[in-house]
Amino acid sequence: MSAAPVAEEIRPLVDALARGDEEAAEKAATDLLQKGPASLKVLLPLLDSPDPDLRWWVLRALGEIPHPRALTSLLHALRAPEPEIRQCAALGLRHHAQTGLDEAEASQAVAALTPLLGEEDRLLASLARDALTALGEPAVPALLETLQNGSPAARLEAMRALAAIGDQRAIPAMFAAITEDDTALLQHWAEEGLEKMGVGMMFFKPS
Repeated sequence: MSAAPVAEEIRPLVDALARGDEEAAEKAATDLLQKGPASLKVLLPLLDSPDPDLRWWVLRALGEIPHPRALTSLLHALRAPEPEIRQCAALGLRHHAQTGLDEAEASQAVAALTPLLGEEDRLLASLARDALTALGEPAVPALLETLQNGSPAARLEAMRALAAIGDQRAIPAMFAAITEDDTALLQHWAEEGLEKMGVGMMFFKPS
């Protein structure tokens, strides 16, 4: 099928995104997903729209289209001025992480998401944590660095992500949090992570 017929099929769906009807927009976004990468030619230019609602719905669709250009757009949207746009981008990056990224893409995503763990917008921080958790092992070094040097809020999000990932490289940091940190929530998530990995008190050296 040539590009022109594909674009003509997609444009009514794009129009529905901009209509202001959430039910119609959700259906259109779902239908766009069925078009996959073929929809990118129409969707990507809409990210320059001054209408944040339209951009939100475009990012909603891009979040589930496994394509490098969709990923790049989501990473760029993390720097948008509107909180809801950044949140949607972080959610989309979680979807991309779940479907699988190559090493370079994962590295880009980790670098963009990790600084968001300390954001005052705690929903954005939580969504960034979820995306890093979905990335898994590639995110561990950055999470450990945040755990050591980040703000209290960022450290807590990093520990929650590490607990969910269950990578053994985090074991020393988790024990340090339990024995040296006076933050109850940080200790709680450290204990959760150790329990998930099946690490017990036998790892403690007697005083």
